[in-house]
Amino acid sequence: MKSARIFAVALLIVAGGFALRVARSQQTAVKRSELQRHDLSISGREAIQVRGDFPPGAAVPRHTHPGEELVFVLEGTVEFQLEGQSPVTLKPGEVLFVPAGTIHTAKNVNSGNSVVLSTYIVEKGKPLLTMVQ
Repeated sequence: MKSARIFAVALLIVAGGFALRVARSQQTAVKRSELQRHDLSISGREAIQVRGDFPPGAAVPRHTHPGEELVFVLEGTVEFQLEGQSPVTLKPGEVLFVPAGTIHTAKNVNSGNSVVLSTYIVEKGKPLLTMVQ
């Protein structure tokens, strides 16, 4: 009987920890807001500008874009990891260029919110973001 109580308490602790992790991951999602989208004079290309709001600890997992990304940090501190390169930590006013098709990640490493402005020059009609394993 005593071992059943211990097991039940342990199970509640594990379930509570799992629920907290799920709640935290839902709270730390990056909010992407498309600001503008325009066709370019280059056939088959468009420019898309997006504001990314990163709550503390929020991250975008490994992904690519069908074109170039130009990043400008507006607020906070964001760490970018481009495949094959050392991580780069950017603060407000700093920029980053991500070449077409480059696998990369982005994470808010600030204790408060971080905001980036990304401008994409991409192939029209393709998904803006493709997740990579």
